[in-house]
Amino acid sequence: MNFQKYKHAPEELINLYKALSLPRVIEDKMLIALRQGRISKWFSGFGQEAISVGCALGLHREDHICTMHRNLGVFTAREIPLQRLFSQFQGKENGFTKGRDRSFHFGAPEYNIIGMISHLGQQLGVADGLALANKIDQSGKIALAFSGDGGASEGDFHEALNVAAVWDLPVIFVVENNQWGLSTPSNEQFRCKQFIDKGIGYGMEAVQIDGNNILEVYNTITSLADSLRENPRPVLVECITFRMRGHEEASGTKYYPDGLIEKWSEKDPVVNFESYLMANGVLTQEAISAIKKEHKTAIQIAFDAALHEPDIVFDATVEVRDVFAPFEHQTTQIAATSTKTLRLIDAVADAIDLALEKHPKLVLMGQDIGAYGGVFKATDGMLAKYGADRVRNTPLCESAILGAALGLSIKGYKAMVEMQFADFVTEGFTQITNNLAKLHYRWGQNADVVVRMPTGAGVAAGPFHSQSNEAWFTHTPGLKVFYPSTPEDAKGLLLAAFEDPNPVMFFEHKALYRSVSGEVPEGYYTIAPGEAAIRKEGTRATLITYGAGVHHATALANAYSEWELEVIDLRTLVPLDKVTIINSVKKTGRALVLTEDTHTGSIASDIAAMINEEAFQYLDAPVKRLTALDTPIPFSAQLEAGFLPYNKLEDAVKNLLDY
Repeated sequence: MNFQKYKHAPEELINLYKALSLPRVIEDKMLIALRQGRISKWFSGFGQEAISVGCALGLHREDHICTMHRNLGVFTAREIPLQRLFSQFQGKENGFTKGRDRSFHFGAPEYNIIGMISHLGQQLGVADGLALANKIDQSGKIALAFSGDGGASEGDFHEALNVAAVWDLPVIFVVENNQWGLSTPSNEQFRCKQFIDKGIGYGMEAVQIDGNNILEVYNTITSLADSLRENPRPVLVECITFRMRGHEEASGTKYYPDGLIEKWSEKDPVVNFESYLMANGVLTQEAISAIKKEHKTAIQIAFDAALHEPDIVFDATVEVRDVFAPFEHQTTQIAATSTKTLRLIDAVADAIDLALEKHPKLVLMGQDIGAYGGVFKATDGMLAKYGADRVRNTPLCESAILGAALGLSIKGYKAMVEMQFADFVTEGFTQITNNLAKLHYRWGQNADVVVRMPTGAGVAAGPFHSQSNEAWFTHTPGLKVFYPSTPEDAKGLLLAAFEDPNPVMFFEHKALYRSVSGEVPEGYYTIAPGEAAIRKEGTRATLITYGAGVHHATALANAYSEWELEVIDLRTLVPLDKVTIINSVKKTGRALVLTEDTHTGSIASDIAAMINEEAFQYLDAPVKRLTALDTPIPFSAQLEAGFLPYNKLEDAVKNLLDY
């Protein structure tokens, strides 16, 4: 290794060595603890320490780093107290995740470290959002995100790099090319010769360095970071290295060809740097031994202290409480003395406009939402009014954009992402269900993100533009799900969603956008989530529904007033107003749950079960569910009408009353 070309004072070299050697000594301790059963799993960074340490020390403490499995050196270089680190590894309450996640699956906000999820590539999009916030703020800060060579095969790698390049974001993407994805070698992972070749395709600078040379990593990252502060842009850095141990300890290394470990042992980053320091008189063998002894003493004290911390006691109340960031909605009363007749789409647009005025750190992102105004025109005119920093057209990179929304939130912004159609959310499903939804429960980081979801059938748009997929998200703890049916509610609930620091999936039925109008108060107001509306009072049966179903149910109740139907508009599915539902069923003795979603697994099943559990003795008939068919949504208007439940509503209610 060529250390000579870098000029550093002896004191700086010694500090670099102390930082480099600490994670190696911790590795030795953790391997012993693993065999003793004191930790349950270990992902080793043995042989790759120079990358983590060099990157962390090459940045400012205020710069965010998105870490992966083998980045112990980032945590130690940022000087996280060792006891708390070991508490995390041992699953103690003092750890960053309170025992809710393991090993390196955690973030440390006070150290500007953003923790990983097992899906790997999603962290790159988060780094985009962190960098975007830095660019908008003109703070001079940057973000850095790690990826392994295996994880770089994921679509999120492409999406994140593409977005960063298009938006000129100040972010460094570091690929730790250790040449193996678990047991799969690089030649079975990709065909490119080297990762820096990928930079060409994104129009970004790419640099390849020796990832085992601490001085090369440190100096390269320092230089690039300084450059990005002055000239924001993304850079791809490929660090050539090797994973000396298994993907995790249990998987072993038997799949390595004979002699490969021995070959790379000669390039050990710690041993080679020690040799350089001794050869140049910076450190003696005795001094190196003293540094390691000091490390071992500190590690043992911290590990023992963590070991003697009490085991976690399960408390269901605490577990449920921590799913969401604390937030008590304070309803903003309708201050307007006048109303205006608006279509539902106009009410949505009004809410977005008012939210942008009230929240100066709210950023909108979505495909075609800029000058075009979105495919449904919900953001028409907002680019001109609020500027391109806050109303951002995006590439077709749903996952990276959702990740960027999370990165913005971490930096104190609010973010709104418009799915062009709710069906397209599958492209970002992991970001929503595994990152946004679980983040606060895992390590206390909220996700102040609203995802707008134009949804629903009735417009003959076929299988990929008409699905009702709200049940995917009501089933995911950590997400709130709003679904208004009227213009007044659309405005008040969307403004409430922007107030909430938690992730909100906001469903807007496309067929209602221009077919439903109503009197909407002018000015700013919010509607409390979790409070259903009784659209029509009755005594003989309760119809429970939301979205387009509200209008069909209300029309039937009005047409057959003698049936005395009570119509409940849920308005929000999470939180769900169970009290209003149960009280109504106790009064009427009959219930039908109506949803445009398909039958199996819909929220109608959950509501029916809840009624059976909590109001069975009041029922005069079984709880009925009326849903769409268990088929994809057909394109033909005639087939779609047969697929939807609404043509069957009259007969279903009559049968319920006749039971």
